[in-house]
Amino acid sequence: MNSIALLETEDFATIERLAHEIWQQYYVPIIGEKQVAYMIKKFYCREALAAQHTEGQQFLMIYIDEKPSGYIGISRQQGAQYFLHKFYLDTKLHRKGVGSEIFKLLTAAYPDSKSIRLQVNINNFKSINFYFKCGFRIEKRYVLDIGEGYVMDDYIMVWSRK
Repeated sequence: MNSIALLETEDFATIERLAHEIWQQYYVPIIGEKQVAYMIKKFYCREALAAQHTEGQQFLMIYIDEKPSGYIGISRQQGAQYFLHKFYLDTKLHRKGVGSEIFKLLTAAYPDSKSIRLQVNINNFKSINFYFKCGFRIEKRYVLDIGEGYVMDDYIMVWSRK
């Protein structure tokens, strides 16, 4: 059975481990090994996750047959608008309908959500197509300097409850 569960700060070590595994498998071909290493260090160490949690981000673990297999980071922006900071699933589970099922669980866990926005790299075609399948649309392009010469060149996508 697949499920999601809200995490506490003591669970950040599991997110950190999963981030290393998933990002190495999935993102190196998209943004390169050096930028992946930089982003993991900057955004996925326990201290960074704790700071994100303090700023209002909630973390959920994705369980596939009771095994931690991915993670979600989401925060309320204003009113019933949310921002999906993280939605990562073990790459062995891609293209099996698991992500779509987890997204349905996420929207059920936040029944007051009227819209959910996210950022996705403009060259991350698999994820962009997945988000289209979930009902997202591209709202705009967003470029952000994240330091040390690295840039996040993303689309902002938005999902709206029907």
